Amino acid sequence: MLKFLSTRRNNQTVMGHRLEEPRLTLWALGWGLVYVGLPVLAVGLMVDAVTGYLTGSCAGLWCWL
Repeated sequence: MLKFLSTRRNNQTVMGHRLEEPRLTLWALGWGLVYVGLPVLAVGLMVDAVTGYLTGSCAGLWCWL
């Protein structure tokens, strides 16, 4: 099932020139942080706010700052 992940693709050529392999760019990393990092941060902030509201004490990172 995971065999396709371990096999390398053949080099693709266009008019005799070898194409570069796809790579992770800074734009892709930035968008990955936006799509993954921001929702995780938002959920963490909401959980911390609910915990603080229910217990009456601050449980967040900014309490130590």
